[in-house]
Amino acid sequence: MPDNIADTVPASSTHSQLSACAAEWKPELARRASEIEATRKLPQDIADRFAADGFYAMCTPPDWGGKGASPLEYAQVVERLAQADASAAWCAFIATTAAYGMAFSQTDAVRELLNTPGVITAGIFAPMGRAVRTERNGTSGYIINGRWAWGSGSQNAHWISAGCFLADEDGRIIPDAGGKPQHLSAIFAADEVSFIDTWTVAGLQGTGSTDFEVKGVFVPEDRMVSGFGTARGDAPIFRFPAFGMLGIGIAAVALGAARGAVNDLYDLAVDKVPAGSRSSLAEKSSTHRDVARAEAHIRQGQAFLHEVIETAWTAAQAGEVPVALKRDVRLATTSAVESAKQAVDLIYELAGGTAVYRTSPIQRRFRDVHVATQHMMVKQQTYELAGRIFLQQPTDTSQL
Repeated sequence: MPDNIADTVPASSTHSQLSACAAEWKPELARRASEIEATRKLPQDIADRFAADGFYAMCTPPDWGGKGASPLEYAQVVERLAQADASAAWCAFIATTAAYGMAFSQTDAVRELLNTPGVITAGIFAPMGRAVRTERNGTSGYIINGRWAWGSGSQNAHWISAGCFLADEDGRIIPDAGGKPQHLSAIFAADEVSFIDTWTVAGLQGTGSTDFEVKGVFVPEDRMVSGFGTARGDAPIFRFPAFGMLGIGIAAVALGAARGAVNDLYDLAVDKVPAGSRSSLAEKSSTHRDVARAEAHIRQGQAFLHEVIETAWTAAQAGEVPVALKRDVRLATTSAVESAKQAVDLIYELAGGTAVYRTSPIQRRFRDVHVATQHMMVKQQTYELAGRIFLQQPTDTSQL
């Protein structure tokens, strides 16, 4: 069955290479999907090869260790990987956005670590840690304490970033001049982090999104990131909506998983004869109706997402991206995830009892997509945020 990844823009040589490589991975990822789930994290050999193939730093510029792919190319590659296995694709998007976020540091130390061959990054933006300014052996830095949830891909990584608020020695948050908490991200070496096995979940089981913590870890100033999403370099990717990059990855995983579910149904429908029927699933009018509805959900979600990504990327190449486009990126990512969920729900119901067995990939797609909907970047509150801006109401746009 067709991938239906809409290549509506001319493919760059980087995109052609990444996309072709993602397609080559699909048979192995599909074959190893049960292993990935059982392991509850991405097998290290897959992670290492993903890094070598460029899936873990797609969007950062080449001088920052990346492939320099556009946000649309990134979305299309993640979609393609997710058609085979959503957990593997999720790890690719997390690593890509982590490397991208680390590059906002614009320090030589971070540039060097991102340029290490085969480097794997992971990270969490949420400011669950506290950072206290200090100095150690003449080096300025911060003492970091904290525990973070949803540490996707972190057990595979060499470097892990985590959000913090600037605090005093008693743990009290130090506000900026405007009275707001000051957000920082610390970049830890893997051996500075302790993992807590919490990842026993319904879906996206193979992402290894367990909790991790640090206690009293010193991070030098040049491995800290302040002002995530505040452009410091000339590369257009640093002007693209930073939070939109996170949402795009989630939407791409969901759309890819939904496309995989539809293709699974196509494979199943010819031979499956539902209980109490003499006709195959493919011959039933209800199947025709709901398959068409699922296709419409996926293609509508994908079309809106790809359109706004391309429009925002064009703006980023020219200069600052306006708030209206940042709004549209966030709206499209949430809408795409919702569309993907609706498509998968239709396919799950069409597949009937077959879909409840672990031998059916459709049940995995169902679980994976429903877990993806719970991510804070694509929750229903996104509609409220976008609606306030449409209606020109006073709105905090800092996380667009």
